[in-house]
Parts: sequence; C-alpha cells; structure tokens
Amino acid sequence: MSETTKYLLDESKMPRFWYNIAADLPRPAPPVLHPGTHQPVGPDDLAPLFPMELIMQEVSTEREVPIPEPVREIFRLWRPSPLFRARRLEKALGTPAKIYYKYEGVSPAGSHKPNTAVPQAWYNQQAGIKKIATETGAGQWGSSLAFAGALFGIDVTVFQVRVSFDQKPYRRALMETYGARCIASPSNETNCGRAILAKTPDHPGSLGIAISEAVEVAATNDDTKYALGSVLNHVLMHQTIIGQEAMLQLEMAGDDPDVVVGCTGGGSNFAGIAFPFIGQQLRGGGKTKQRRIVAVEPAACPSLTRGQYAYDFGDTAHMTPLTKMHTLGSTFTPPGFHAGGLRYHGMAPLVSHLKELGLIEATAYHQSQCFQAGVQFARAEGIVPAPEANHAVLGAIQEAMRCKREGKSEVILFNLCGHGHFDMSAYSSYAAGKLVDVPYDEAELAMALAGLPSVAA
Repeated sequence: MSETTKYLLDESKMPRFWYNIAADLPRPAPPVLHPGTHQPVGPDDLAPLFPMELIMQEVSTEREVPIPEPVREIFRLWRPSPLFRARRLEKALGTPAKIYYKYEGVSPAGSHKPNTAVPQAWYNQQAGIKKIATETGAGQWGSSLAFAGALFGIDVTVFQVRVSFDQKPYRRALMETYGARCIASPSNETNCGRAILAKTPDHPGSLGIAISEAVEVAATNDDTKYALGSVLNHVLMHQTIIGQEAMLQLEMAGDDPDVVVGCTGGGSNFAGIAFPFIGQQLRGGGKTKQRRIVAVEPAACPSLTRGQYAYDFGDTAHMTPLTKMHTLGSTFTPPGFHAGGLRYHGMAPLVSHLKELGLIEATAYHQSQCFQAGVQFARAEGIVPAPEANHAVLGAIQEAMRCKREGKSEVILFNLCGHGHFDMSAYSSYAAGKLVDVPYDEAELAMALAGLPSVAA
C-alpha cells in the first residue's frame, strides 16, 4: 500500500480552461434582475462596474472558458497547489475513511482568493482600468486583490468590515504592503457609510455595507471599476481550477471521492472544489459515482440552512442588481464571529440553485466547534487553518466519524482554502476559553427577511 502523503502536479498539467457549470445545469439558474424594472439585466447594465470580458464570462453558458496565458504564467507562482492525504488525522480519528485535502494556503496571499483576483485584475488592466474598489471581510480577498493590483499597476481601495478591520490588523498590513488602501467600513468616505454612521456610530459593519461603499465609489467615478471576491458566476468559475487539479491528483492516488466538503460564505471556495465534480456527475448519465456534496456554513450566519430562497440585493444600500439566492436579508448584520469571510447575508446564486435542485447538502456549525476541529487538525497535520477553513475541517471530521460508526471506508475530499497565520488572536481567544458562540438576533433576521424586495414570480 502506498504511503504517499502529498500529490503534486507538474506545472504543465495545470488546467488551461475554467469550468462553467452553467453549461451542465438541468435547469438554468433564474436571471439577474434590474432593481428598477425587475427585467433581466443586460451587459450594458453591468458596464459601469465591470470590464466587458468579465461581464461576458458572467453570462456565459460555454462549458470551457480559456485561461489567458499571462494569467497562467502568474498562477505558476503557486499552482498547481498540493493535494494531501491526511493520514495523521485519519489515525487520530481512528476512522476507516480516507481523508484528502486540497491546500490553497500556498498562494502568496495565503488563500484561494488569488485564483480570481489575478484574472480580474488582468481583465481590468486589458480594458485600461487604473483603479479598482472592493470590499473584504476577514481580509483574504482584500489582500489577494491588493497583490494582483501590484502585479498589474492598478490602484486598489479596500473597504474592510470594521469588526474584521479591528480583529485582524496584520491582514490590513499585508494589503498596505502590496500597495492597497484599506478603510474600515462603514466609513465617512461614501454617502452610504456616512448615513449608517450617523444612525449607528459604533456599527460593526457587514459585507453588505462594505459592498455598498465599494460599488458607490465605482459607480460614481469613471476611472474606477468594482471587483467582487465571491458570489458572482465568473468568480466561482475562476475557482474551478481547484477542483480540476484535485481530480487529476486523486487519479494519481487511485481514489475517487464519495464526499466533497467545502466551507460556504459567498460560495467561491466551495464552488472551486465542488463544481467540477458536480459537473462530472451531471454529464455522467448515471455512470459517474453519485457523490455527496456538503456545504458547511457558520451557525451565526446560516444563509443556506436558515435563509429564504428569494430575490434580494447583494448589498445593504440596494445599489446592486437583484439575484435569486438563499438570503438572510440584505440589511441583516451577523454577529462578529471570527470567520469574517463567511459573514455574508446571501449565498452565491449558482450554489443556491444547486441546493434547490437537490444536488448539494448544507449544514451549519458554531465557531467553538470549528476552532476545536481546527486545533485537532493542526496538531495532526501541522497546518493551522483559517477560521473559515475550520468549517470544512469540521465537516470532513464529522463525515470521517460517520464512516467510523458505520464501518465504511469512504473517500472524503475537502478544500483547505487558506491558512490562519493572520488569525492567531482568534486561536488565542479559543485557547483562553474566551471564544463564545454568539447567536444571531432572531428579531433582526425576521425584520431583514420581511424587507425582501417583492418580485413577481
């Protein structure tokens, strides 16, 4: 029996195309609607925010979209990323299951986010754009776009959710090292931010608010575009390089996953690992293994397990188009738990659609459980996961323990989407017993859901 621990692909095997799951869906996802007319948006409606190449990717139904060679050249700095067999974790758990994890923490920014930051910055540069505004929660996306902006000579402004801005000063330092400007949101730099601060001066912020601020800056400045690190179709598609590589690496290992696990906030890293496997199933005509695909989200911001499947705004100030997704309401502000990248009120429309089609499962866990799993993983495998990734770690451990109870030797694959080296204050809080599970406010959730826009069926 092979005792291989890591499976490495040669750079020549790195995928040349992104996979677009829209080509294989049994039923198309509902259209994106203009907030004023409630009619499907066209490319011109999105032109103030995005370069046309990204807009065309957003609406594409082509199964394969070529990855530009200048982008692949930069990807070679860290791609293909390694696939690990978690043999030490398997032993610690006493499980008959095989556990594999795709490790995206090897990128310069320490997460999966550069997989879309680099192409987004490149397409903006090709369109002559000099400035990009964006939002970030924990800072993984902000630091990734800052890195990409440095590569292509683009000025990047990042509105970071205030609670994360305060919790994670070294993420902010990393963005500034790459040359970006990082602003706590809500801020006094936008009409949206000023209005919120006038009402609630100590507002902790939310991704919905930070998106509103970034969109406002892009929409009111002709020389500035907007970039999003999750949720949108083209962003999810860029991440599918993860799952495509994992397929090749699992072939090297002689295995095929029975369960694929990913953490979910907006949906980008989950889509990256899961969409290629779901697409293979959809095209397989019953010949492909029917895998379970499990999305793991925070119990304090549970859009898939608690939200409504409805049309909603992607931001708090209602400046974005309406998308049909699992949502907690665009005005919902989750408590300030440490997985800042999972504090978004809505789930990606494509991930939401797959949930409605019954192609994926969803489960939610509290942060104390997730940190316990992250510490257990670190002590077995040596990598300290990001708080977001801890949700996937716990999901994989739960599946492995189920296999132990059932006496099954299933193959489990999960995406370890980033390291936690900038999150050690959260681990210190956990070690000191100060990490509490703060529930969301049921009354606020009810109010946010009651305010969903009315869209005719």
